[in-house]
Amino acid sequence: MRDILITIIILGSLPFILKSPAIGGLMWVWVSVMNPHTQAWGFATHLPFAFIIAIATMLSLMVTREPKSLPLTPVSVLLLLFVAWMNVTALFALLPASSWMQWNKVMKIMLMSFVIMMVIRTRRDIVRLIWVLVGSLGYYGVKGGIFTIRSGGTERVWGPEDTFIGDNNALALALIITIPLMYYLQQNTDRRWVRHGLSAAMLLSALAALGSYSRGGLLAIAAMALFMWLKSDRKLVLGALLGAVAPLLLAFMPDRWAERMDTINTYQDDESAIGRLNAWRMAWNLARDRFPGGGFDVSDGGIFARYAPNPMDVHAAHSIYFQVLGEHGFVGLFLYLALGIATWRTAGAIIRRTRGQPELRWAHGLATMSQASLIGFAVGGAFLSLLYFDMPYYLMAALIATRIIVERQAPAPTSRQARGKAKAEARAAIAEQP
Repeated sequence: MRDILITIIILGSLPFILKSPAIGGLMWVWVSVMNPHTQAWGFATHLPFAFIIAIATMLSLMVTREPKSLPLTPVSVLLLLFVAWMNVTALFALLPASSWMQWNKVMKIMLMSFVIMMVIRTRRDIVRLIWVLVGSLGYYGVKGGIFTIRSGGTERVWGPEDTFIGDNNALALALIITIPLMYYLQQNTDRRWVRHGLSAAMLLSALAALGSYSRGGLLAIAAMALFMWLKSDRKLVLGALLGAVAPLLLAFMPDRWAERMDTINTYQDDESAIGRLNAWRMAWNLARDRFPGGGFDVSDGGIFARYAPNPMDVHAAHSIYFQVLGEHGFVGLFLYLALGIATWRTAGAIIRRTRGQPELRWAHGLATMSQASLIGFAVGGAFLSLLYFDMPYYLMAALIATRIIVERQAPAPTSRQARGKAKAEARAAIAEQP
């Protein structure tokens, strides 16, 4: 039944995709982030749904009269440079066969990320994109939260197999960066049942993240919650809510969960942590020795034998930063960090432009919660190999489109206007003095 339903939904969307490439972009995001075919058990699990949607979207782009250009912003330009550099490093890969297999997967993600940036242009499309992201990952958050309650927290929560979020740690981070987006949607709807539903989804997603037993996830959710509290206009209310809910969630988890979280303080006695440090040293040594890095997929015994302190302890990078360093060298790391900073600054620019403007409240909230998601990803990603996880790139597309809309509706004041406003505020302050 699930196979038939998923097939009908995807194939039934093709006429709408051909009519509007934005629909194709949203369908691609749904399939690539949620991987709904993994929730089936029969023929649908092997059908190339992503390929079908990608081809339909490309055809729609060619025949539609809608704008087709890629918005040239600091974020999109840096992503273009990053992709170009990845193509260069792939030519010098230490393991050509496995590197080109990974290159094929990554370039598909990057190509469709640029397509999303091209087709997501209106407020309606942006909000739809956020709903698709929230729905795609919220499904696993609600499912995982219920599983954690039923098991009493004694069993780990895992994501769908053979996907970016199949690992328990990866699923935890994906849910953590989704929670702020849930909060954004909750604050921008007037429907009570939607607000209550999103509240439940946030609570269950947080419980699922804890139920994953991810130590990096715990650090990420703490950083994200702190940032959301700092940015909140109602710090007392949100602080009281976090202060009431957090202890209840932590108290619900069993002793074995607390014992695993305690290993954060004793990482030197944990084999997994030592393995990650060994992989990080390997990536550092590799980048120092080879300017373009090792190319895609360097988790190989031969490479560890040459560059790792412990050649017998072969691990994945378990860090977006050391992953890009090992695979694409210092140039790749610089471009990736610059891309993250540019994305953060784009959200900051939106926040500054929309402050005090009720008609752009939606954009202000989206930018603020996007920064919370970025904080969670930056902290949690330090312990996970999620460099090519596509959700952050789709969030970049949402911020690019939002900034373009905001700049059209709320142009930056000229220097003369800014000076006049500053003088008026100064005169008002002096007048208020006794």
